[in-house]
Amino acid sequence: MQTIEADYLVVGAGAMGMAFTDTLITETDATVVIVDRNDAPGGHWLSAYPFVRLHQPSAYYGVNSRKLGNDSIDASGPNEGFYELAGGSEVVSYYDTVMRQHLLPSGRVRYFPMSEYSGDGRFRTLGGDDYSVVARKRVVDATYLSVVVASMRPPPYQVAEGVTCIPPNGLFRQPVHEQYVIVGAGKTSMDTCSWLLRHGIAPGRITWIKPRESWILDRAAVQPGMQFARRVLADFSAQSRAIKRATSIDDLYLQLEALGCLLRIDTTVEPTMYRCAILSKGELENLRLIDDVIRMGHVTSIEPGRVVLDCGTIDTHPDALYVDCTGDGIGLRPATPVYSPGAITLQSVRTCQPAFSAAVIARVEAMDVDDDARNGLLRPVPHPTVPIDWVTMTIEFNHNQLAWFDNPELMGWLNRARLNAVSHMQSGDEDAASGAAAVTPRLRSANEKLAKLLADL
Repeated sequence: MQTIEADYLVVGAGAMGMAFTDTLITETDATVVIVDRNDAPGGHWLSAYPFVRLHQPSAYYGVNSRKLGNDSIDASGPNEGFYELAGGSEVVSYYDTVMRQHLLPSGRVRYFPMSEYSGDGRFRTLGGDDYSVVARKRVVDATYLSVVVASMRPPPYQVAEGVTCIPPNGLFRQPVHEQYVIVGAGKTSMDTCSWLLRHGIAPGRITWIKPRESWILDRAAVQPGMQFARRVLADFSAQSRAIKRATSIDDLYLQLEALGCLLRIDTTVEPTMYRCAILSKGELENLRLIDDVIRMGHVTSIEPGRVVLDCGTIDTHPDALYVDCTGDGIGLRPATPVYSPGAITLQSVRTCQPAFSAAVIARVEAMDVDDDARNGLLRPVPHPTVPIDWVTMTIEFNHNQLAWFDNPELMGWLNRARLNAVSHMQSGDEDAASGAAAVTPRLRSANEKLAKLLADL
């Protein structure tokens, strides 16, 4: 057993572990050991389907110290007119570069890939070497919200012999099929349907099994840059108006939809899911071309020529290709304090922005305050699954944002942080200060109203 000493032990080299470590070594003189079970940094991106792209613009994804992409506007394709969205291979290459050209050359980071962490600071490498890390300050759990994608596990239903059922990763290697049966209702299924449509598969050849309908965010409302500032601020104002007008939780979603803050593919079906999926209006219209949508619950088994679901059975073409797009996505774990004695549990502290959240947690760790103060600045914002989570997430993040406004040290960093989408819409500290002053009353009012709606519910 070999013993290593460092200030921090970071378990996991995915998006959150990399963002945390990057900010920590930039803002402090700490030493870090990173342990990860993959052979390269990047977490679930190493297992993602080849045509995957970011939900959010590359401009505010990755690590804080290094730009991802070129801050360009796409001139064609489904993202035309918006900031570029890095593809999976680009993200993987980016994290490899961050590790090789920034973290390791600092001389303060040691990286152990292909290593299994067993707890209590101990891990074993692929070669069988055992290590024990003495973390002088904290052990950082960057795996608490681990992402699970379809290619990382078998389908959660029975698949009979002779049936071809693949994750989206296998689409490139398949011959042409008469029918494509997409199983799942989340962003992976949306991406898969969009990919098939872009490559000439007629909508009539696609069967989409959707156990649930989802609320969706409009990509136009999550753009960085001054040229989009008016649109983004309009969305914030619209949310404020929707909350003010709402007479109930159910009415709130209708108000948000009427003002364009929330979208849905099928306007005749009430959504029972919300996972922060983001689409452009063009992608939304294309997905609406698919009219063979099956809403009979979850798949229980796939047999030759038919699919058995919770509420019935459908017949399929003998040459059907089944694409499993089910999966938990980002981890659904109960919220827990971010900071505790000797430990940090990385979680989102802004709605559906884990990389930004991890960087903020590292910056607050560098502040000269106690853990109670740190936890007061960064209450976890659990990732959503159902529509009511839009409300609870908004309350928690508004609380955090108001706390940040009252902390000049943290705000000084946030105003310049690349991962903070808001920083791309500010021209300086005065602009940021005036924006905070204007937004504060709205955030307080929104939280009061949302709390009342929850109490009524």
